[in-house]
Amino acid sequence: MHPKASRLDKLRVRAYRIVEESETLPARLFNGFIIGLILVNVGAIVLESVEPVYQAHPTLFYALEVFSVAVFTIEYLLRVWVSVENSSKPPLRARIRYIFSFMALVDLLAILPFYLSMFVGIDTRLLRILRLLRIFKLTRHFQVLGILIEVLRIEGPALLAAVFIMLVLALLAAAGMYVVEHEAQPEAFANIPTSMWWAIVTLTTVGYGDIVPVTAAGKLLAIVITVLGVGMAALPAGIIAAGFTREMQKRREIYQTRVREALEDGFISEEEARQLERIRERLGLNIEDAQALTRAEFSLLAELEGSRCPHCGKPLFATKDDNQI
Repeated sequence: MHPKASRLDKLRVRAYRIVEESETLPARLFNGFIIGLILVNVGAIVLESVEPVYQAHPTLFYALEVFSVAVFTIEYLLRVWVSVENSSKPPLRARIRYIFSFMALVDLLAILPFYLSMFVGIDTRLLRILRLLRIFKLTRHFQVLGILIEVLRIEGPALLAAVFIMLVLALLAAAGMYVVEHEAQPEAFANIPTSMWWAIVTLTTVGYGDIVPVTAAGKLLAIVITVLGVGMAALPAGIIAAGFTREMQKRREIYQTRVREALEDGFISEEEARQLERIRERLGLNIEDAQALTRAEFSLLAELEGSRCPHCGKPLFATKDDNQI
């Protein structure tokens, strides 16, 4: 291998450990700096919407925006460059695959509005909303957000079905209220589309109270719709909660399997402990969960080591050292 290429590879490995891992001090400092910068950006975007504050410090806000975009651009390019370290594919394919991954698209959206505004006129309010998408960069640093996104992806069909049912009920409720309330309140229930506002607000159990039925038939229908709304509004939350529980259980099982594999020789080495810690962080498990699963595997190992065949008296569990004897 060419010495220059070797040095470049070593540099890329070091960059990967800083950008994509969190074990070393430089990696923790880098992640902490990025998290802090994201939070500062979100706060700045919110303050920019307060016109007197923005008018008093326009240069400061612009300087922060330029600095943030520069940092986020360097971060994005670094992640694309080091993505080959986490893939068995050829470098070009590995980088293309990473560029179209969810987190890479989030990183791109964090900087794209700034560059687009140089060439295309974008409304200031829309630009602020697009810049606010930077908050999704926190998904990389807080695994719980990543787990939630994964649950939404998995439970997407069920959630769409729940939303579809809600829309059907809202349409039926709006049509019903239009029939029974139109004559009494021609402005509030002028047509079915206008009545949809009341139907959706009622079905979601928000109930602003700006529009209320006044006829006996309308009140009776409103009671039925409200009762249906209690169950329907809770349905998406129940789907997400059940999906979150299943996802966490699946991740615990994955971690438990890795612990079991590490214990095949009867103990966990320092290198295996570091690997398990990386797996724990990637899976988004807290330390207490991981420790409880590890203790359970140690207890199972101890029980197996103490178990003997009732016929021959030999141990039912043999370590690698036993096999070598």
